[in-house]
Amino acid sequence: MKIIPVRKTGPDMQISMILFTAIVAANIVLAEERWWQFRGPLGNGHTQSSDLPLKWDEKKVVWKTPIHDRGWSSPVIWGRQVWMTTATRNGGRLFAVCVERDSGKILHDLHVFDVKSAMSITAANTYATPTPVIEEGRVYVHFGTYGTACLDTATGRILWSRRDLECDHEKGAGPASSPFLVGDLLVVHVDGRDVQYVVALNKTTGETVWKTDRSIDYSKVPVHQRKAYGMPTLIPRGNTTQLVGVGGRGVFSYDPLTGKELWKARHRGWSIAPRPVFGSGLLFAIIDRDSPELWAIRPDGSGDVTDTHVVWRETKRMPARASPLLVGDLLFLVNRNGIASCLEAKTGKLIWQERMKGAYSASPIHARGRIYLFNEDSICTVIRPARKLEVLSINPLAGEQLMATPAVDGKALYIRTEKHLYRIQDPSG
Repeated sequence: MKIIPVRKTGPDMQISMILFTAIVAANIVLAEERWWQFRGPLGNGHTQSSDLPLKWDEKKVVWKTPIHDRGWSSPVIWGRQVWMTTATRNGGRLFAVCVERDSGKILHDLHVFDVKSAMSITAANTYATPTPVIEEGRVYVHFGTYGTACLDTATGRILWSRRDLECDHEKGAGPASSPFLVGDLLVVHVDGRDVQYVVALNKTTGETVWKTDRSIDYSKVPVHQRKAYGMPTLIPRGNTTQLVGVGGRGVFSYDPLTGKELWKARHRGWSIAPRPVFGSGLLFAIIDRDSPELWAIRPDGSGDVTDTHVVWRETKRMPARASPLLVGDLLFLVNRNGIASCLEAKTGKLIWQERMKGAYSASPIHARGRIYLFNEDSICTVIRPARKLEVLSINPLAGEQLMATPAVDGKALYIRTEKHLYRIQDPSG
């Protein structure tokens, strides 16, 4: 493992840690009202928004705005702005688009990067799949190996950019890992066939604060099994916090301030996309794409915890794309083939398993006793988060392809399809 730190030690470090923890806590409180990152305020698919629509169709659309070219990044929202990225089909031009929340009007359509020779990708992915993160006055867009930038949300001006966080995504694959804000740091997973590391940038300047190589000996691993497409999440560790995420062949935990690896759990998987979730004292992580497994890991260990802290595994009918959803003591998951599962979080016991209509890539959303499951045909099935499957409604849109996880703001859903961004809200809500 290689760490490149740019931090002081001693008393200054202790003071910084206290301030850092306070900043993180403040950000979480603020985040409860804003869909500022992939999967919402806390990155786990939960929202406190009330009165989201239960039933809808094209007639209940508040507005529908065309989004040019192609991208699977999810919308993020701050104030009256909704941001996402898009790209030409050949990856030659990369854009950031901002839509006005109430009217659907395009406020910014920014040409951020040009790419001379983008590696070809399959139709299942785009060059604008990573989801941005946003805060007051700034939005951070990431296009994998093709570039990272910080934009002024008022003017659209590029405040800083990096084109050197490069990796080999592999022909046919493309970028997918989304960035994450932790205090004053913008954290990015860079897991390619050639390099595998996590990097934290100063969010104000874009300069590297720390960079930590994955502590797996990849020299003995086939090149296509070294890559991954996940993003980190921030969870408790005693009185402090830890950054956890899934890479090729390992689940890793890091000190968010320094980048020091705290623990890892080795696995056999690669090309992992779902984001882990935390609850009931456990981290729940998908660890493979071709044969997905769900692991429940106690995140309080040190060093290699593979043989000591994996509490249970579920190996059948788990999702390769959609992230898990934890509601109370139950886990809800839906795999690509539309098989939805409900498991006991503490034990992994299967409660129920049923097939839903269609294929699923978007991650589920929980809002006040409802789970929203969006399939790739833009059909949303709403169910109860309960020990018995209860379908509340089935809601179609225009039939465009849907891969991006929707966003929530107040009483409205913001749904990105292949060609449009929708705002859907019950007028009587």
